[in-house]
Amino acid sequence: MHNDFVHAMTESFEGHAQETENGVEYWLARDVQHLLEYTKWDNFLNVVSKAKTACEVSGHDIADHFADVGKMVELGSGSQREISDIMLTRYACYLIAQNGDPAKQAIAFAQTYFAMQTRKAELIEQRLLEAERVSARKKLSTTEKELSDVIYEQTGGNRNFALIRSKGDTALFGKSTQAMKAQWRVPENRPLADFAPTIILKAKDFATEITIHNARTQQMQSEPQISHEHVTNNAAVRQTLLDRGIRPESLPPAEDVKKVERRLASAEKKALKNPDGLEDQ
Repeated sequence: MHNDFVHAMTESFEGHAQETENGVEYWLARDVQHLLEYTKWDNFLNVVSKAKTACEVSGHDIADHFADVGKMVELGSGSQREISDIMLTRYACYLIAQNGDPAKQAIAFAQTYFAMQTRKAELIEQRLLEAERVSARKKLSTTEKELSDVIYEQTGGNRNFALIRSKGDTALFGKSTQAMKAQWRVPENRPLADFAPTIILKAKDFATEITIHNARTQQMQSEPQISHEHVTNNAAVRQTLLDRGIRPESLPPAEDVKKVERRLASAEKKALKNPDGLEDQ
């Protein structure tokens, strides 16, 4: 494809993109029909039908990506009539392009254009999830530091912190910290939490926050008191997870959070150097 054609097509596709009130990007099928050089609506609907099937097979809800709408058009007499149309997400457009006639230059362009756009969206979603996990890990570290301080203030020493945290792990997982480290293959010198999925980090943090609150308000001044409180809170959080079909000890380990943090920092540096592009990880 010539650069002029690519530039013109890019402008056309971006120029026809619209947004809902909630900021969801979409294209109207009748616009896409012409962008992809289909002269007949019925022929284009055959491609849309194949795209809907592909959407369903891939496990997505068709209604989330193909929304039937109507719009008014001007007739030659000056009057108006309503015609059917379809709001298409970026993913829907990608599936339509994948099921179109590849002999058409416009289709070949659209396949690449929407594949790139979809990939960017996937990368953004992945980075947001990774950033959430890094944030949850930092939050847990802060909360556990606060618990350590509370233990020191109210029992006269923080040597019991590791013991209390370990008892909390046993209550949450139904297994000891060491057993979970062996199961997740966590290096001996690394914390179990560095390999925990986000939901476990948040569960541990919630239980620890409750322990801190009750230890302070009830003026607990011994290791057995605080340990019992922490075990009770972790057991309650575990039960909540079990009630929702989540068994903590059965979850797979997540990637080393330190590696994730370094990757995010590296991606941020690259983005600052290349503000117009999204680098692949």
